Amino acid sequence: MKLKLSTYRTFSGTKQVVEIIRKKETQWLIYEDDKPKFFVDFFDLEKESNSMMNSLVLCGKRTIEEVLELINKRNNINLSIPVISKLGIKKRLKSEVIELSLESLPEKWLDYSL
Repeated sequence: MKLKLSTYRTFSGTKQVVEIIRKKETQWLIYEDDKPKFFVDFFDLEKESNSMMNSLVLCGKRTIEEVLELINKRNNINLSIPVISKLGIKKRLKSEVIELSLESLPEKWLDYSL
C-alpha cells in the first residue's frame, strides 16, 4: 500500500507520521506501539475485521478512539491513531511516498461484546 511519510515541526520537536495519500473519512491507519501496523476501512466489508469495526464504531455510535481504548484495555496492547500536534500548530517540512504492508486488525481483538 502506498502511503505518505510526512515530517512535521511542532512545539515538541519534529515528528514523522505515516498518512493515507487520499484519505476518506472511513479509513484509518492504526499504530501499535507508535509504529504503523494496521489499516481499517469501515466500508470495505469483504474483510471481517472491517465489518466488525464498522459495527463497533458506526453502529455503536462510538469514536474510533473510544473503541481503540476498549481494545487496548481488554487485550493489554497499545493501539492509537497518530496525533501530529495536540495544539494543532504544525508545519510540514517534507513528505515522501513509501510502500508499507499493513494488516487488518485481528478479529480476536474485535469481540462484539466490547
